[in-house]
Amino acid sequence: MKYPNILIDDVGNEHPRKNIYLLDLAQASKEQAKEIASKKDSHPYIIKLKAYKDLEKVFLDKLEEEAKAYDKELEGDKKLIDFQVDLFKTTKKLDFYKDYINLDYDADLNYKIARHKSRHLPEIINHYVFLKDSLMQREEDLKVLDPALVSAKEKEVEEYSKTRKEKTKEDIEKVKEKKKEGTISSKAYKNEIKVIKFKEKEDLLAYSYNNPKKSLEEEIKNLKHKLNIEIDTMENVLKSDISDARRKTPVEVNKSYPINTLMSFFLPGLGQVLNKQYQKGLIFFLGSLFIYLIAIPYGLGYGNYQGEGFYGLVSLAADGARMDRSIIFMIEGIIAIMFAIIAIFIFVFSFKDVSKTEKGNIKGARIKTWFETKENLESEGFPYLVSVPAYVLIMFIVLIPVITTFLISFTNMDPDHQTKFSWIGLSNYLLVAKGQGIAGGAFWLILRWTIFWTIGATTFAIAIGFILSLIVNQDRVKGKKIFRTIYILPWAVPAFITIMFFSLMVSRGGPLTEILNGVFNTNLDIKNSTTGTRIFLILLQGWLGSAYVFLLSTGVLQGIPKDLYEAAEIDGAKGFQKTIRITIPLVLFQTAPLLINQYTFNFNNFSIIYLFNRGGPFFPSLYGNLAGSSDLLISYIYKLTVQNQYQGIGAAITIVISLVLMFISYLGFRNTKAFKED
Repeated sequence: MKYPNILIDDVGNEHPRKNIYLLDLAQASKEQAKEIASKKDSHPYIIKLKAYKDLEKVFLDKLEEEAKAYDKELEGDKKLIDFQVDLFKTTKKLDFYKDYINLDYDADLNYKIARHKSRHLPEIINHYVFLKDSLMQREEDLKVLDPALVSAKEKEVEEYSKTRKEKTKEDIEKVKEKKKEGTISSKAYKNEIKVIKFKEKEDLLAYSYNNPKKSLEEEIKNLKHKLNIEIDTMENVLKSDISDARRKTPVEVNKSYPINTLMSFFLPGLGQVLNKQYQKGLIFFLGSLFIYLIAIPYGLGYGNYQGEGFYGLVSLAADGARMDRSIIFMIEGIIAIMFAIIAIFIFVFSFKDVSKTEKGNIKGARIKTWFETKENLESEGFPYLVSVPAYVLIMFIVLIPVITTFLISFTNMDPDHQTKFSWIGLSNYLLVAKGQGIAGGAFWLILRWTIFWTIGATTFAIAIGFILSLIVNQDRVKGKKIFRTIYILPWAVPAFITIMFFSLMVSRGGPLTEILNGVFNTNLDIKNSTTGTRIFLILLQGWLGSAYVFLLSTGVLQGIPKDLYEAAEIDGAKGFQKTIRITIPLVLFQTAPLLINQYTFNFNNFSIIYLFNRGGPFFPSLYGNLAGSSDLLISYIYKLTVQNQYQGIGAAITIVISLVLMFISYLGFRNTKAFKED
C-alpha cells in the first residue's frame, strides 16, 4: 500500500500534503522511495518539522509550569479554576501555533482548537460565575430570612388554601347542578371537574410562592439544576465544534500498511487500543473475554451440564454415562453453536472497525475520540444498539427451540429411545411422504381434513362476521347497541367454556341432541359420527370466529366516508353494487392480513378439536391407535409427541406443516395491497 498523494479527511474533503517528505515518498518509485527513506533525517522538511517539535515541547513544558503557577493565584471552586486555567493555556497556544499552521496539520488543528476555546470559554466562565453568584446570593438571603415573616406568610398561605378549596367545592357543586338539570353531558361534566381541580392546584402552587422561604428554595433548586445542565450543554457545544474541526482537518501518518489491524485479528480490543481508542478497546476486550473464557471452552465441552459442546451434537450421548440424555447433549451443542456465532460476529465486527479506522487514518482521517464515538453511536449506531439485545433474545428464546425441533426430526426419538437416541437421516420424512409407519399411515387423511376444516371453518366465520357487520351498519336498523353486544358475545366469553358447553349439549343423550331427535324424528349421535362431528365443528368455529371478524369489519365500515356512497348513488349504483364496488374492497384492504391470520390460526386450532371430542370418533382401521377422524395435524402432533412420545416423527410433521404454512402465508400477504404499500 503506497502513501496517498492527496489526504482525505473524515467528511470526504481532499487536502494537499503539508509533509513534503511523505509527499516525496508518495510520488517516488520503489527504488527512489527507498533512497528517500534512507536519507530521512537530512530531508529539508524533516529538519523543519523536528525543529518545530523541539520548540513545541519546550513551549508546552513551560506552559504547564506557568499554568500551575496561575492555578495557585486563582480562587474559587475547582470547576471554575479549571475553566480559567484552560483559557489561560488557550491564549498562549493561539499565539504559538499560528506561526506553524502551514507546516503541519497537527499544528493547524491545535490552532483551530485554541480558536474555538478562546470563543467559548469566556462565555462559559461568565455564565458559570453568574449562576454561582446568584446561587450564593439566594442561599445567603435564605439564611437571613425573618422567621416571624416566614411564619406569617405560611399562615397566610394556609388560610388562602382553605378559602381556595372552599371555592373549588362551590364550583363543583355548580357543575353538579348543571349535570342534574341536563344542561351538560356526562363527558362535559367530567372535563369541567378536571379543569376546576387543575386550576385549584395551579392557584395554590402560585400563591405558595408568596412565602419567601418557599420562593427562595425553589430558586436555589433551579439554579443548581442550571449549573449542572446549562454548563454541561455549553461544554458539549465546545466539544462538538472541536470534533467538527478534527473531522475537517486531516492527519499525516508515517504509515502505509494497516499493521494494527493484522496484529489484532485474534484479540478483539487490541487494535482499538493500538489506535489509541482506549474506551472502545475496553468494550471489545469484554468481547474477547466472552470468546476465550465462555464461547470456546463451552464449544469444547467445558462448563456443559452434561453435553460435550460441538461434539455432543454428533455423539448425542451415545457413549455417555447411563444418566446422560441425548436431548441435553443436543441442546448444549446448539447453544455452543450460538456462542460461536456471537464470537464470530465479535471477531468480524472488531476487525472491520480497526481496519476501517486504520485505513482511514492512513488516507488522512483522524481517529475518533471517545466523545466523537459516543456521538456517532447515539445517532447512526442507535438502531443497532437497541436491536442487539432483541437479536440475542431471539437466538436463545426462539431459534434454539426451533433448531432443536428441526434436529429432532432427523432422529429416532420415540418411546423406545427417550433417554438415548441417534441420527437416522430422512427416515421420518420418508415415512410421512409414503404414508407408512406409526404416523405416516394417518398423515394424509388428517392433512385432507385439516385443509378442508381450515378453509370451511374460516371462510364460514368470515362470511358470518362480515354479513352481520353489514346488517348492523345499515342506518335503517334500530337497536344497534343491543345487536353489537349480542354479536360479540362469542368473543367475550372464553372459548373453552363455549366449546365444552356445546360438547355436553350434543353428546349422546345431551339436551340439544334430544331436541333435534324429537323435532326431526331421527337418531342423531353427533360425537360418534365422523360427518356429524366435522360439520358441527365447522359450525361451532364459524360462530366463535365470527365475532372477531364482526369487530374488524364494523370498525372499517364506520370509517368509510359517506361521500363515496353518495357519489355512487349519483352515478346510478344500487345497494348491491355499492357493496361489491365500495364496501368489500375497502374492508378487505384494511383487514386482509388479519383475515389471512385467521386461516393460519384455524389450521393450528388445537383447543376446539381436543376439548370438543378429543379428536374422535376413533377408527383404528383407518387412523391407527393414535388419532381420530376429527384430529387436525396440530392435535395429531400433540398425541404423537406428548401422549405417546414419538417426538422424532412428530417433529418431522411439525417442520413440514410449518414450512407449508409460512409459504402460504407469504403468498397471501404478498398479494394484499396493505402488504405491498407497507
